Amino acid sequence: MIGADGEQVGIMSSKEALALAREADLDLIKIAPTAKPPVCKITDYGKYKYELARKEKEARKKQKTIDVKEVRLSPNIEENDINTKITSARKFLVKGDKVKVTLRFRGREMAHVQSSKHILDEFAERLSDVAVIEKSPKLEGRSMTMFLAEKKN
Repeated sequence: MIGADGEQVGIMSSKEALALAREADLDLIKIAPTAKPPVCKITDYGKYKYELARKEKEARKKQKTIDVKEVRLSPNIEENDINTKITSARKFLVKGDKVKVTLRFRGREMAHVQSSKHILDEFAERLSDVAVIEKSPKLEGRSMTMFLAEKKN
């Protein structure tokens, strides 16, 4: 049992605790119901809920969200274009985001799917200093996708 001013009151029955709470014109709140014996506190319930909400909001602020950024390539991509895409993917990875690399096939390009896989392999190889392959290249419909994540030191 914890009193209204935050000091330990001691172990007592629930009737005694409830009587103390009513006497102080406050609420009796179970803080840790699974503990042996359960821990209760005499405080204002509205104030208690507000404190919990504030702590939860503070914890959410400190959380880091990981976004998935996408980089699209085509089978007949030129060297300078792939360099630009690698630069942007490197920025995403350094910032902490995951990168989805998509190789899109259109029309007759579908006939040369296996010969185009080397583009994704080269892309991953050139980013190997900052990235690791999270999900290897896989053909899904008319596109081949691969996921890269930031390399942990």
